[in-house]
Amino acid sequence: MATVDASGQALNDYVATWPLTDPAPPVPWAVTLTDTHGRFRLLVFDLDVKTDPADAARDEEVLREHLTAAGVEHVVCRSGSRGGRHIWLALAEPADEVLVRDVATSVASTCPSLDPTPLCNAVTGCCRPPGAPHRDGSTSTVLHGDLSILLSPSTTRAQLRAFAETLNGARPGVPVTDPRQQDGPIPVDETGHVYLPGTRRALPAASSAALAEHPGPGDDASSLLWRVLIGAAAARWHHYDVAALLDSPGMEYARTERLHGQSRRRPRPTRGTRSSTAVLRHHWTRAVRHVAAAPRQTGDDPTFDPRADAVAALVENLQTRADASPGRWSTGSGPADRRVLDVLCLLALQGLATTVEADIRRLALHAGIGRETARTALLRLAASDWIVCAQNAEGPNGARWNIDPQATVHTHTNHARSQADTRPAGAGAARRGLLITLLTRRTEAARHDVFLPHRGLGLLAGNTYARLTRTTTTHDLARSIGADTSTLERTLDRLAGHGLIHPVAAGWAPARHDRRDAVADALGTSGALAQRAERYTVERDVWSWWRTEQSWMTAPGRSARRRGALPLHPALVLGQPWDVYPRYPRSEQPGHPGRRRGNHRDAAAAVRAGVLAHLHRAA
Repeated sequence: MATVDASGQALNDYVATWPLTDPAPPVPWAVTLTDTHGRFRLLVFDLDVKTDPADAARDEEVLREHLTAAGVEHVVCRSGSRGGRHIWLALAEPADEVLVRDVATSVASTCPSLDPTPLCNAVTGCCRPPGAPHRDGSTSTVLHGDLSILLSPSTTRAQLRAFAETLNGARPGVPVTDPRQQDGPIPVDETGHVYLPGTRRALPAASSAALAEHPGPGDDASSLLWRVLIGAAAARWHHYDVAALLDSPGMEYARTERLHGQSRRRPRPTRGTRSSTAVLRHHWTRAVRHVAAAPRQTGDDPTFDPRADAVAALVENLQTRADASPGRWSTGSGPADRRVLDVLCLLALQGLATTVEADIRRLALHAGIGRETARTALLRLAASDWIVCAQNAEGPNGARWNIDPQATVHTHTNHARSQADTRPAGAGAARRGLLITLLTRRTEAARHDVFLPHRGLGLLAGNTYARLTRTTTTHDLARSIGADTSTLERTLDRLAGHGLIHPVAAGWAPARHDRRDAVADALGTSGALAQRAERYTVERDVWSWWRTEQSWMTAPGRSARRRGALPLHPALVLGQPWDVYPRYPRSEQPGHPGRRRGNHRDAAAAVRAGVLAHLHRAA
């Protein structure tokens, strides 16, 4: 039964037990999902109302469709007054925690409103059954199905696996039906735009990252837009879904056009073929047709799923260990260290490797911190055995860091999953995809101008905001952030004072509308991260230019440069690499007449003026 606080308010914390022979307890109560041996006898898909009640209702429809297709009998309940859903199934044969976790992962990958916690805890996982009271005074009410389904179980483990495999096959990265095999042309929705039929899914991690990326002065904004659109098309989005995101950084190409011969951009006209509406429609049609003609899939690599599962398991364990380290991430440099650790985990998942190359500037931009902060955070994490340096930085390559200091991931992944024949196909890919989505959303939410140190609300506030994706109690937040209650309450009060979150009866909830931009404007921090990204781009360009200059100076029998820089991609130049660069700026060395040294300040000014813009355009 639910724990009660000092004021008599029931908490979302079910610890105390209540005899079944006694009348129902006077507080909300739940039943465990496993038997005394830790095997699951009941499953429940807890669909929470995080921001919009329609989310849980939409996910309910998706799950009911797949459950019915797999022949799984189920009962749907309205869990409380806010509109959450509980979908219950009873098992005719017990299922182990590995299979149930795989099923929960597959459902969570497809239905973002799922709270997988009860299904991932074979010891204390529990949920309020039909008829049990809620803390808000309502009760769990049956909407669909007959309670006799739960009293006379019929679902088998084979049906669970088939259900999970159906969900896994509906996501990017797993073979899907080729739209070219459909009868007739690509369909058109009610707004007159083409689309690919199927269940709408979350935006893939690469497309989500492109959507949040600000194109630099010399960057190709159209490539960011293309990455967003092909991911949206593959995820079965419609044109109106992407049109609603037109103000996002990655959609810059659809909003603005580049002035002829310059790096600056201006708003597109409101009418005609160059308007935002026409450009977005044109590229959306291209993206849909591209995905339809070349559906994305993992191919025939039999090792992909085991490798994905091994890296995902490592990241899960690392994140769990980090969450169980109170105080480590909430004081001093802790918030910055946790961001860097999360970004390294994300890079490992994306690269399907435990060792990743981490250039401190790119790492800093991903984490929303400065490059020196990122560098020292890496050293602190290594000193406390969270990571280990596998290779120092050398030349143009950044240092390589391993998130598995104890080498727990098997080298030979074909033995990493001994129960692969009994687990749903695609379970490893689903587990990896879910973690990529989680860490991408977390880093994107925390990486904002409003959470800068000093003038902004601070890194801890950003980390707290990023984890508050739904209504959460202060106790649960303190446990996930690793902060003491007083520190967390001050942080929450600051966030609430600026309208980013708001208090509710059950704790805290995110604001319905994202106000980070408005608060950053009020604090005077808007544009700081974009300026930092531009500065780091200049630094990288200057460094590359200088290394090319050094190569020319030390080349045996070096020849004179060609006059001027060639507007070609370096790989296409017939000659030496330095032929595509202009002469590096130099100045007279004091006290040494006739000796001229490289002037890095002038080189940076030249880069900002666009002297290397032809290289970016070619690339």
